[in-house]
Amino acid sequence: MTEGKSMPRHIAIIMDGNGRWAKERGLPRRAGHRAGAESVRECVEACKEMGVEYMTLYAFSSENWSRPLAEITALMALLERFLEEKAEELMRQDVKLAAIGHLERLPKRTRAKLEKAIQRTSGNKSLTLVLALSYGSREEIVEAARALATDAVAGKIDPAKIDNAMFASRLFTAGIPDPDLLIRTSGELRVSNFLLWQISYSEIVIVKKFWPDFRQADLFEAAQEYSRRHRRFGGL
Repeated sequence: MTEGKSMPRHIAIIMDGNGRWAKERGLPRRAGHRAGAESVRECVEACKEMGVEYMTLYAFSSENWSRPLAEITALMALLERFLEEKAEELMRQDVKLAAIGHLERLPKRTRAKLEKAIQRTSGNKSLTLVLALSYGSREEIVEAARALATDAVAGKIDPAKIDNAMFASRLFTAGIPDPDLLIRTSGELRVSNFLLWQISYSEIVIVKKFWPDFRQADLFEAAQEYSRRHRRFGGL
Protein backbone atom coordinates (compact mmCIF):
# COMPACT_ATOMS: atom_id res chain seq x y z
CA MET A 1 0.00 0.00 0.00
CA THR A 2 1.20 3.51 -0.79
CA GLU A 3 0.48 6.78 0.95
CA GLY A 4 1.07 10.51 0.72
CA LYS A 5 1.65 12.49 -2.44
CA SER A 6 2.50 9.38 -4.52
CA MET A 7 -1.07 8.14 -4.20
CA PRO A 8 -3.18 8.25 -7.39
CA ARG A 9 -6.15 10.54 -7.02
CA HIS A 10 -8.14 8.71 -9.68
CA ILE A 11 -7.87 5.03 -10.65
CA ALA A 12 -9.62 3.71 -13.76
CA ILE A 13 -10.01 -0.01 -14.35
CA ILE A 14 -10.80 -2.07 -17.44
CA MET A 15 -12.42 -5.10 -15.81
CA ASP A 16 -11.49 -7.80 -18.32
CA GLY A 17 -11.61 -11.57 -18.22
CA ASN A 18 -14.97 -12.51 -16.71
CA GLY A 19 -15.89 -14.75 -19.62
CA ARG A 20 -12.54 -16.54 -19.75
CA TRP A 21 -12.59 -16.99 -15.97
CA ALA A 22 -15.95 -18.74 -16.28
CA LYS A 23 -14.88 -20.81 -19.30
CA GLU A 24 -11.84 -22.17 -17.45
CA ARG A 25 -14.23 -23.44 -14.77
CA GLY A 26 -16.83 -24.83 -17.13
CA LEU A 27 -19.33 -22.18 -16.09
CA PRO A 28 -21.61 -19.88 -18.13
CA ARG A 29 -20.28 -16.38 -18.82
CA ARG A 30 -22.83 -14.85 -16.46
CA ALA A 31 -21.14 -16.72 -13.60
CA GLY A 32 -17.94 -14.80 -14.37
CA HIS A 33 -19.80 -11.51 -14.31
CA ARG A 34 -21.34 -12.40 -10.94
CA ALA A 35 -17.95 -13.35 -9.54
CA GLY A 36 -16.52 -10.04 -10.72
CA ALA A 37 -18.92 -8.17 -8.44
CA GLU A 38 -16.86 -9.28 -5.44
CA SER A 39 -13.78 -7.71 -7.02
CA VAL A 40 -15.67 -4.41 -7.26
CA ARG A 41 -16.44 -4.55 -3.55
CA GLU A 42 -12.80 -5.24 -2.66
CA CYS A 43 -11.54 -2.44 -4.89
CA VAL A 44 -13.94 0.05 -3.32
CA GLU A 45 -12.62 -0.88 0.12
CA ALA A 46 -9.00 -0.69 -1.07
CA CYS A 47 -9.52 2.75 -2.62
CA LYS A 48 -11.07 4.05 0.58
CA GLU A 49 -8.16 2.69 2.60
CA MET A 50 -5.63 4.34 0.28
CA GLY A 51 -7.45 7.65 0.16
CA VAL A 52 -8.20 7.48 -3.58
CA GLU A 53 -10.85 10.05 -4.49
CA TYR A 54 -12.23 8.55 -7.73
CA MET A 55 -12.46 5.06 -9.19
CA THR A 56 -13.92 4.57 -12.66
CA LEU A 57 -14.91 1.07 -13.76
CA TYR A 58 -15.48 0.10 -17.40
CA ALA A 59 -18.67 -1.82 -16.70
CA PHE A 60 -20.40 -1.98 -20.11
CA SER A 61 -19.09 -0.59 -23.37
CA SER A 62 -21.11 0.71 -26.30
CA GLU A 63 -19.73 -2.25 -28.26
CA ASN A 64 -21.12 -4.68 -25.67
CA TRP A 65 -24.62 -4.10 -27.07
CA SER A 66 -23.62 -6.43 -29.93
CA ARG A 67 -23.26 -9.37 -27.53
CA PRO A 68 -25.95 -12.09 -27.40
CA LEU A 69 -29.23 -10.84 -25.94
CA ALA A 70 -29.14 -13.42 -23.15
CA GLU A 71 -25.76 -12.13 -21.96
CA ILE A 72 -26.87 -8.49 -22.14
CA THR A 73 -30.00 -9.34 -20.15
CA ALA A 74 -27.88 -11.12 -17.54
CA LEU A 75 -25.50 -8.15 -17.29
CA MET A 76 -28.36 -5.68 -16.82
CA ALA A 77 -29.87 -7.95 -14.15
CA LEU A 78 -26.50 -8.11 -12.42
CA LEU A 79 -26.22 -4.31 -12.51
CA GLU A 80 -29.69 -3.96 -11.03
CA ARG A 81 -28.82 -6.47 -8.31
CA PHE A 82 -25.63 -4.56 -7.53
CA LEU A 83 -27.52 -1.28 -7.27
CA GLU A 84 -30.16 -2.80 -5.02
CA GLU A 85 -27.87 -4.78 -2.73
CA LYS A 86 -24.91 -2.40 -2.50
CA ALA A 87 -26.72 0.92 -2.07
CA GLU A 88 -26.80 0.56 1.71
CA GLU A 89 -23.15 -0.47 1.77
CA LEU A 90 -22.20 2.53 -0.38
CA MET A 91 -24.02 4.79 2.08
CA ARG A 92 -22.29 3.16 5.04
CA GLN A 93 -18.89 3.61 3.40
CA ASP A 94 -19.64 7.22 2.34
CA VAL A 95 -19.21 6.33 -1.36
CA LYS A 96 -20.83 8.51 -4.01
CA LEU A 97 -22.06 6.73 -7.14
CA ALA A 98 -21.86 8.34 -10.59
CA ALA A 99 -22.20 7.08 -14.14
CA ILE A 100 -20.95 8.11 -17.58
CA GLY A 101 -21.99 7.00 -21.04
CA HIS A 102 -25.18 6.83 -23.10
CA LEU A 103 -27.33 5.97 -20.11
CA GLU A 104 -30.49 6.51 -22.15
CA ARG A 105 -29.73 3.22 -23.93
CA LEU A 106 -30.05 1.24 -20.71
CA PRO A 107 -33.34 -0.59 -20.10
CA LYS A 108 -35.87 1.67 -18.39
CA ARG A 109 -35.90 -0.35 -15.16
CA THR A 110 -32.11 -0.49 -14.99
CA ARG A 111 -31.81 3.25 -15.60
CA ALA A 112 -34.38 4.01 -12.92
CA LYS A 113 -32.50 1.97 -10.33
CA LEU A 114 -29.24 3.59 -11.36
CA GLU A 115 -30.69 7.08 -11.01
CA LYS A 116 -32.14 6.19 -7.62
CA ALA A 117 -28.76 4.95 -6.34
CA ILE A 118 -26.97 8.02 -7.71
CA GLN A 119 -29.45 10.33 -6.03
CA ARG A 120 -29.32 8.44 -2.74
CA THR A 121 -25.52 8.60 -2.54
CA SER A 122 -25.12 12.11 -3.93
CA GLY A 123 -24.07 13.59 -0.60
CA ASN A 124 -21.29 11.09 0.12
CA LYS A 125 -17.72 12.33 -0.03
CA SER A 126 -15.08 9.67 0.77
CA LEU A 127 -14.88 8.13 -2.71
CA THR A 128 -16.68 8.66 -6.01
CA LEU A 129 -17.35 5.38 -7.82
CA VAL A 130 -17.95 6.08 -11.51
CA LEU A 131 -19.55 3.36 -13.63
CA ALA A 132 -18.91 3.62 -17.38
CA LEU A 133 -22.10 2.19 -18.88
CA SER A 134 -22.99 2.05 -22.57
CA TYR A 135 -19.75 4.00 -22.92
CA GLY A 136 -17.48 4.42 -25.92
CA SER A 137 -14.71 7.01 -25.98
CA ARG A 138 -14.73 7.65 -29.73
CA GLU A 139 -18.44 8.44 -29.61
CA GLU A 140 -17.82 10.70 -26.61
CA ILE A 141 -15.10 12.65 -28.43
CA VAL A 142 -17.12 12.98 -31.63
CA GLU A 143 -20.13 14.26 -29.72
CA ALA A 144 -18.00 16.79 -27.84
CA ALA A 145 -16.58 18.04 -31.13
CA ARG A 146 -20.07 18.22 -32.65
CA ALA A 147 -21.38 20.22 -29.68
CA LEU A 148 -18.53 22.71 -29.92
CA ALA A 149 -19.00 23.03 -33.69
CA THR A 150 -22.72 23.67 -33.21
CA ASP A 151 -22.04 26.39 -30.67
CA ALA A 152 -19.40 27.94 -32.91
CA VAL A 153 -21.77 28.08 -35.88
CA ALA A 154 -24.41 29.65 -33.62
CA GLY A 155 -21.90 32.29 -32.55
CA LYS A 156 -21.94 31.17 -28.91
CA ILE A 157 -18.19 30.51 -28.83
CA ASP A 158 -15.14 31.70 -30.73
CA PRO A 159 -13.49 28.68 -32.43
CA ALA A 160 -10.10 30.28 -31.81
CA LYS A 161 -10.71 30.04 -28.07
CA ILE A 162 -11.41 26.30 -27.99
CA ASP A 163 -8.71 24.71 -25.84
CA ASN A 164 -8.18 21.50 -23.91
CA ALA A 165 -10.21 22.68 -20.94
CA MET A 166 -13.17 23.74 -23.06
CA PHE A 167 -13.12 20.46 -24.96
CA ALA A 168 -12.91 18.44 -21.73
CA SER A 169 -15.91 20.32 -20.37
CA ARG A 170 -18.06 18.74 -23.12
CA LEU A 171 -17.06 15.16 -22.28
CA PHE A 172 -19.07 12.79 -20.08
CA THR A 173 -16.33 13.17 -17.46
CA ALA A 174 -16.64 16.94 -17.10
CA GLY A 175 -15.74 17.84 -13.53
CA ILE A 176 -13.90 14.56 -12.90
CA PRO A 177 -10.07 14.65 -12.86
CA ASP A 178 -8.26 12.56 -15.44
CA PRO A 179 -7.15 9.12 -14.22
CA ASP A 180 -3.65 8.98 -12.79
CA LEU A 181 -3.57 5.20 -13.05
CA LEU A 182 -5.22 2.88 -15.56
CA ILE A 183 -5.36 -0.81 -14.67
CA ARG A 184 -6.35 -3.57 -17.10
CA THR A 185 -6.85 -7.12 -15.96
CA SER A 186 -6.50 -10.37 -17.97
CA GLY A 187 -3.13 -9.39 -19.45
CA GLU A 188 -4.51 -7.81 -22.63
CA LEU A 189 -2.46 -4.90 -23.99
CA ARG A 190 -5.09 -2.49 -25.29
CA VAL A 191 -7.33 0.28 -23.97
CA SER A 192 -10.52 -0.84 -25.77
CA ASN A 193 -12.04 2.58 -26.51
CA PHE A 194 -11.96 3.60 -22.84
CA LEU A 195 -11.33 7.21 -21.79
CA LEU A 196 -9.04 7.88 -24.76
CA TRP A 197 -8.88 11.63 -24.13
CA GLN A 198 -8.67 11.31 -20.35
CA ILE A 199 -5.84 8.72 -20.16
CA SER A 200 -3.43 10.71 -22.33
CA TYR A 201 -0.90 10.83 -19.48
CA SER A 202 -2.16 8.06 -17.22
CA GLU A 203 0.27 5.46 -15.96
CA ILE A 204 -0.81 2.00 -17.16
CA VAL A 205 -0.50 -1.23 -15.21
CA ILE A 206 -1.40 -4.56 -16.83
CA VAL A 207 -2.40 -7.38 -14.50
CA LYS A 208 -2.51 -10.94 -15.84
CA LYS A 209 -5.25 -12.09 -13.49
CA PHE A 210 -8.81 -12.24 -14.74
CA TRP A 211 -11.09 -9.66 -13.12
CA PRO A 212 -12.92 -12.11 -10.78
CA ASP A 213 -9.54 -12.99 -9.23
CA PHE A 214 -8.48 -9.35 -8.73
CA ARG A 215 -8.40 -8.45 -5.04
CA GLN A 216 -7.33 -5.67 -2.67
CA ALA A 217 -3.74 -6.89 -2.66
CA ASP A 218 -3.61 -6.54 -6.45
CA LEU A 219 -4.88 -2.97 -6.30
CA PHE A 220 -2.35 -2.12 -3.59
CA GLU A 221 0.40 -3.62 -5.76
CA ALA A 222 -0.69 -1.58 -8.79
CA ALA A 223 -0.69 1.57 -6.64
CA GLN A 224 2.81 0.74 -5.44
CA GLU A 225 3.94 0.37 -9.05
CA TYR A 226 2.40 3.76 -9.79
CA SER A 227 4.24 5.33 -6.86
CA ARG A 228 7.59 4.09 -8.19
CA ARG A 229 7.15 5.84 -11.53
CA HIS A 230 8.17 9.39 -12.35
CA ARG A 231 5.39 11.14 -14.21
CA ARG A 232 6.94 13.59 -16.67
CA PHE A 233 3.84 14.60 -18.69
CA GLY A 234 6.03 14.93 -21.78
CA GLY A 235 8.79 16.83 -19.97
CA LEU A 236 12.18 15.72 -18.71
